[in-house]
Amino acid sequence: MEIEVKGNELVVNAKDWCSFTTIEDSKELMELVIRNITEKPEIERVLISENREIEYPESQVRMLKEIADVYTFFVKERGVLSLDFYPEFNQKTKELIGLLLSDPILCYVKISVYIFKDRESSYTKEFLLPFKEMLEKTLLIKEVKDKLSSYIPGSRELYRLVFTPTIRPVFMLERFLLFPPKGSELIEKYYLKDGTEATIYKIPGKARLLYFILAKEFLLSDEEYSVLLEARRILTERKAEETELKDFEMVRRFFSERGKTIIKDLVIGRRLPISPKRIEELAEILVRHTAGFGILEIFLADDKIQDIYVNAPPGKFPVFINHVDYGECETNVIITQDEAEAWATRFRLYSGRPLDEANPVLDTEITLPVGRARVAAVTRTLSSSGLSFAFRRHRESPWTFPLFMRVKYFNPLFAGLMSFIVDGGRSVLIAGGRGSGKTSLLSSMILELMRRYRIIVLEDTPELPIEIYRKLGYNILHLKSRSVITHVQTEVAPEEALRTALRLGDSALIVGEVRSKESTVLFEAMRIGALANLVAGTIHGESAYGVYDRVVHDLGLTPTSFKALDIIVISNVIKSPDGLRRYRRVTEVIEVRKKWKEDPMLEGAFVPLMTYSAKEDTLKPTDVLLNGESEVLNEIAKRVKEWHGVWDRVWDNILLRAKIKQTILEFAEKLNRPEILEADWVVAANENFHLISDQVFQETGTYNSKTIYEKWLEWFKKRLKE
Repeated sequence: MEIEVKGNELVVNAKDWCSFTTIEDSKELMELVIRNITEKPEIERVLISENREIEYPESQVRMLKEIADVYTFFVKERGVLSLDFYPEFNQKTKELIGLLLSDPILCYVKISVYIFKDRESSYTKEFLLPFKEMLEKTLLIKEVKDKLSSYIPGSRELYRLVFTPTIRPVFMLERFLLFPPKGSELIEKYYLKDGTEATIYKIPGKARLLYFILAKEFLLSDEEYSVLLEARRILTERKAEETELKDFEMVRRFFSERGKTIIKDLVIGRRLPISPKRIEELAEILVRHTAGFGILEIFLADDKIQDIYVNAPPGKFPVFINHVDYGECETNVIITQDEAEAWATRFRLYSGRPLDEANPVLDTEITLPVGRARVAAVTRTLSSSGLSFAFRRHRESPWTFPLFMRVKYFNPLFAGLMSFIVDGGRSVLIAGGRGSGKTSLLSSMILELMRRYRIIVLEDTPELPIEIYRKLGYNILHLKSRSVITHVQTEVAPEEALRTALRLGDSALIVGEVRSKESTVLFEAMRIGALANLVAGTIHGESAYGVYDRVVHDLGLTPTSFKALDIIVISNVIKSPDGLRRYRRVTEVIEVRKKWKEDPMLEGAFVPLMTYSAKEDTLKPTDVLLNGESEVLNEIAKRVKEWHGVWDRVWDNILLRAKIKQTILEFAEKLNRPEILEADWVVAANENFHLISDQVFQETGTYNSKTIYEKWLEWFKKRLKE
């Protein structure tokens, strides 16, 4: 066994150790570590290396240092092991000092028994009582003292409660806790698509919950560890050609194919009982921790995770996540400095943006097989402690109106209303706080557009799933502007990119987020009707006036230009009374009227069409909407001869759209076919609604909602059987 002290860290190479390789399980290893601490008191961390790296943090090593201090005091200062110190009790003294190093709990118990049997002897008064008093002052004995009534001499169970190291397979760069803290209360357990177990625990005395994952790489057998280590060595020796590494997808494909072949050859060569399915799983793990982003990919595979935070300095703090149901949670994973630097290198490579002391912020996006995420990376000089990351997870495929209805983000009437407004080519801003679902709602609105229209998307940091829209058949142009955060000079400024978009012809315009000077150009486009179609974007704001205040006073828009906006949708995060659960809801739909001069709030320009009822947990239509007094909807109706001046027909069409969305959801739940709610089905359903509407009009001269719905339902049922 090799032992090395690196700075303040004791490194024990236990690859050839034939016993347990953790302090809590092995009395021999505990003795070895405490002896080394007595010789090197500067040791603050202990790392035991075998197929895994087992690390004990400073707080747990402090307990061992206190035991080492007791040993040093009695052995080196008082010389209790010398033959001159109560020679008649020399054997007993040696036994207790030996136990102090290997099993201090048993040592304490035996001292207590000896004192109980003989309280008056000078040996007890001069050695046993001071020995016991010193042990009782240590953190270790304080932790276990109230549990000694059920203690079995020689058992290591109490040590397992006290010592909870972080563990890392050597092919990984992350560390993790294998067991939840003692006293944890199970709140919920669920499984990700690949079988990874995710558990939510409530920790005694903590308001923040623990998100505990048990990924497959944590549960490998010794043979599988060995195969992965060898496969990783072989894989990294073979250099890929430059053409193979030109993009991230090709890198993953190369590592996946090569890794699978290498693992298969090793399994056959070693005659290991590993199934073909397990070989596939091992190859996935290998790719994840070579060409991929390691444990980050596990987090991104969880649909219930919204944000992932890695705080500086890496290696010191656990990863934190923002959970859809439970808010901010601590995790059992710690990202090391090496992993953080590897991430930073990849983000620089794949984004083409710098990240260094001169450019301390990097804003980009990553797309992985398991999901997509927006990335904000910060380093020195902005972050004094070094690298830190924030990831905003996006759904692998875009949200749809029926999907939102399933999670009660909004109701069918809202879906019908917004479908009508999108078709009507109005200007819409989605406002709300951070994490309220603004971008997700925007992405679902794109799917309400017919594929016959060209779409221009402008973003500074790509968040919308453009490639998926293209695969669905959309004619879409994606423009990437300079980030207002990073200010990379080689990229085009947002306002210039938007002016370019306006010169590219009639299109629907989608602006990922209105942040700065581009707001002036955007509202100019809305005002002159330059695009003759939907203009939509997102903005931070908690209310209609909050949006006005932001674009006018913060971003410098002239107040009258704000009249170009037609609809504001407000979404917010709502908390449960206990504060542990969070729900995202659309809380208001507001139309912006044009007849005001100075203050739209005071002059009644913000007119609600739908408002959220907390009691019923749903959106309710206002009298303005029900009575057909909406100026925006009536403007849309003026463009359709059959609807002009006939509100009942307009309302009937909105309800028809709502009914179709509701039908999609009902069939998905009734048939247990969640794929019906996804983008490809919803786009097909929307387009067939338009085609059938036109067919009915050509045949009857009217848009009869009942006939349209019956024909659409007939098509939908036929599609379900295909």
